[in-house]
Amino acid sequence: MKRIFLAFVLFLSVFNAFSQSGYDITINLKNCKDTVAYLTFYQFDKTLIKDTCTSIKNGRIVFKGKNKLDKGIYSLVSQQKSIYFDFFIDEQTQKLELKNDLGVDNIEGLTAVNSPQENYFLDYLKFISNQNKEFQNYKSTFAIKTKKDSLLVNEKQIELDKKIEKYEQNFLETHQKSFIADVLNLKTEKYLENPPKASNGRPDSLMVYKYYKKHYWDNVDFGDDGTMRNPFFFAKFKKYFDLVTVVNPDSVIVEVDRILDKTKQGTLINKLLLAHLVYTYESSNRMGFDKVFVHISDQYFKTGKAVGIYDDEAVIGKIIKRADLLKPLLIGAKAPDLSMIKAEDYEKVKAMGFESAKNSEEVTKVYYANEDALNKMFFHLHDITSDFIILVFWDVDCGHCQKEIPKLIDLYKELKKEGKDVKVFSAYTLHEGEKYLKYIDEKGIHDWINVYDGAHINNVTVKYDVYSTPVLYILDKNKTIKAKRIGVEQIKDVIKEMELEYSRLK
Repeated sequence: MKRIFLAFVLFLSVFNAFSQSGYDITINLKNCKDTVAYLTFYQFDKTLIKDTCTSIKNGRIVFKGKNKLDKGIYSLVSQQKSIYFDFFIDEQTQKLELKNDLGVDNIEGLTAVNSPQENYFLDYLKFISNQNKEFQNYKSTFAIKTKKDSLLVNEKQIELDKKIEKYEQNFLETHQKSFIADVLNLKTEKYLENPPKASNGRPDSLMVYKYYKKHYWDNVDFGDDGTMRNPFFFAKFKKYFDLVTVVNPDSVIVEVDRILDKTKQGTLINKLLLAHLVYTYESSNRMGFDKVFVHISDQYFKTGKAVGIYDDEAVIGKIIKRADLLKPLLIGAKAPDLSMIKAEDYEKVKAMGFESAKNSEEVTKVYYANEDALNKMFFHLHDITSDFIILVFWDVDCGHCQKEIPKLIDLYKELKKEGKDVKVFSAYTLHEGEKYLKYIDEKGIHDWINVYDGAHINNVTVKYDVYSTPVLYILDKNKTIKAKRIGVEQIKDVIKEMELEYSRLK
């Protein structure tokens, strides 16, 4: 009898454990006409579909699954792909029943039948909705025609913002150590209250900034993947790097390491942040920020800390290869030397057979057969002596080059008239020497150092990352890269900065 009783107890335990696994979200919506509804969730910078209900009857929507839902903010999305409302899921709300007796368009009727905590969150959503309605109603009471009207609207907005801020602070204090408090904490800003005055009598802006930056991530748990499953985390993260962090590659590198150190390797939040950061700074248009990309590659990808980020592990190798290519071209690095053939020697090099060689093996044979003569013809970038070196890679037939090179010619003449010690190292990226020589004659740029890769030994487009033309680099007298990938109109400003730097070194 005892054995039978024990077996029965074990059966109940197993049954109970099974019944507690998975998720069951039931939503009853009055006046819901949808035949399909979606359960979506926020994840970093995306909204993803978790489940679909295709059997809606009388507004009853059910989402069920065998595995538990990840902690985060979820949304009920209509057949037309618009969000009805958000709600949260954590360990205690895997079995959740929601209803709205007032209809799909009135959030005031939305309640959680079996979760007081969920109702606290829904009350917050209702409060925000009411403040938005109040503001829109206020704006609709009069037409904004004068500056005074705009000021009144702005004052109303400030009034409601303060009201929301007070509500949120009370909410955080009341619901400490709960998931909904963690979510709302990401939305709230941490400002210094009653900042001291600076010498001009105004609040000390530097102290305000330091406090804001220091406390920006207060109470944000980077060890919990649930932290980035809400609509606030990505915006906060992006703002930190776009507006809060000093716009300087070295400052950004410090913050990249600081943020990633807060995460645990292999967690979803770690993978998403790392993938986002490496993409952001590899594709950044800000000059010099490829240094951040190279740092991430060296610090995380080369060391094996990026394993598992991509479905295709070959992507990691491509990132490392790209970073290694860019490393010698970073601002502040000494420009890689180039051994080029002068345009005036084109016919001699052509006669050697380089242009008729069909493959790399034939090129190699031609090279060694003419090595002594070539060594006397090579012009080296590092042999240039000048305070300012403009290195330009271009092509005669390139449409953009046809606009930019004449501008560079005019600027060069202007700089020479001003007495600047400047030289142009003009690297033609193709091998059609006749066109190159013709352009040089037509534009009268014989005082430029006009070269091309006649011996096919440099592969300049790879060596200097020239994937489109023209590409401009500015080097100082030590061949250090001071600027790159800039427009002709920016060259003068770069040279002014370099002159200041030279004067400080005297």
